[in-house]
Amino acid sequence: MRKRRGKKVGLALMMTGCLLATAAGGSMTAFASATDTASDNGGTASDDDTIVLRICNWEEYIDEGDWDEDEAIDLDNGVTVLGENSMIEDFEEWYYETYGKKVKVEYSTFGTNEELYTLMSLGNEFDLVCPSEYMFMKLIAEGKVLAYSDDFFDTSVETNYYVNNVSPYIRNIYESNEINGESWSQYAAGYMWGITGMVYDPEEVTAEEMSSLTILLDDDYSKQISIKDSSRDSYFMALAIYKRDLLTSEEFMQSEDYAGQLQEEMNDVSTETIAGVEEILTEISRNAYSFETDSGKADLVAGKIVGNYQWSGDAVYSMDQAEEDDVYLEFAVPEECTNIWMDGWVMLKDGISGDAEKQQAAEAFVNFISMPENAVRNMYYIGYTSVIAGNEDDTTMFDYANWCYASEDEEDVAEYPLGYYFSGNSEDEDYIVMVDEEDVSRQIFAQYPSEDVLERATIMEYFSTEKMAELNQMWINIRCFHLSDYPAAVWVAILAAVGVVVLVCLRKRYRRRHQYE
Repeated sequence: MRKRRGKKVGLALMMTGCLLATAAGGSMTAFASATDTASDNGGTASDDDTIVLRICNWEEYIDEGDWDEDEAIDLDNGVTVLGENSMIEDFEEWYYETYGKKVKVEYSTFGTNEELYTLMSLGNEFDLVCPSEYMFMKLIAEGKVLAYSDDFFDTSVETNYYVNNVSPYIRNIYESNEINGESWSQYAAGYMWGITGMVYDPEEVTAEEMSSLTILLDDDYSKQISIKDSSRDSYFMALAIYKRDLLTSEEFMQSEDYAGQLQEEMNDVSTETIAGVEEILTEISRNAYSFETDSGKADLVAGKIVGNYQWSGDAVYSMDQAEEDDVYLEFAVPEECTNIWMDGWVMLKDGISGDAEKQQAAEAFVNFISMPENAVRNMYYIGYTSVIAGNEDDTTMFDYANWCYASEDEEDVAEYPLGYYFSGNSEDEDYIVMVDEEDVSRQIFAQYPSEDVLERATIMEYFSTEKMAELNQMWINIRCFHLSDYPAAVWVAILAAVGVVVLVCLRKRYRRRHQYE
């Protein structure tokens, strides 16, 4: 019997298009507004020596507290997790108790990576922000990001919760990916992560059919599958179809540098490739039920569609919510490949401005939310997967996975190994969750993908301004009507209808003019 995860999960938090409606000022949360003094000082310490830390994060992407007592999570290691206050308020109190200095968080939010970048371009100054991997790669490449201090990586410091608790799997990704010869890990600290895949109704479509993205082109499922209204995610998806023969070939999959070659192929933005992907996306757009941001789950439950391309965190939410309506969905990861995404904390040079106390506060915030019990709070609240795994002395994170997914029965159960994530050892028997057999391809699979899936997962990098312009134009072409698709008979009917309307309007106008003659 699984427990429900997430107070406010699956609100399409991640990458929902490029709408910049709030770009001029961002959106401010009610629980952590800055003081007037802080604003006057541009965010530096105020007269009472309070450090003002300006943080910008995704909407609904941190625990806001106010849990009911019956929501308390009692874990096997004796830890009880309960979010009474907001994470921001708790951090401010913890910082004073730990460092003897007051800190005031000025907390704002953004809806897309592009919106965050626009906010920065318009002069909004932040100290600590949490964009996705391709955007923090861009910020690092542009020299806008400050490196974390040596002290931040000192494992002997008890309060350095990030370096002491980050998953070895995630650590390897941050250390092995580079920008200008320097690893991500010097400039970015992970927060949440996941992959992309298909949530589907096993009563209507098989796992085998859902194992390939080519189902999006299958006439048998015309208008029965929806995809994300996101240019980057849709490009990645269609690129995998475009390169399917290569990606699934034995020679390619068995190559010594498979991971490196996969990343190179799945970040191909040559003009020729973009044109080929546009053709595939055009075909998909005609065959798909819709481009959506947050309606996929409802459409699945209502039976309008049989599958939906989703981020793994939203997939968990969809499956949880569908269960409440006695609909049992499953999650499939394309055999071609999948996108592994990361959201990470980076400090901005313009915000920190050489202020050592402000940098210490920023690094302390990352450490505070990396405390295992706080990582559990954030995972429970938003439903995505934290990069924090804990360690052999603190099993809070693994115990939470057990709390969510472990079967309460002794029969019809299966082992779900998670050693690769929690200890770095795939064979580690201390990190196996015993789940119901029927749940192996469901929520836990989306939350913690199996190793064989992660072998074909790759990062989507940032692209140059010129290439992004090409991709944006491609997306405009896809999202607009394909006028050439309509046959001549349709155009004749449309023009005839317009002619009738015009004629009626002219006759009414004539009558009004001459009714008193």
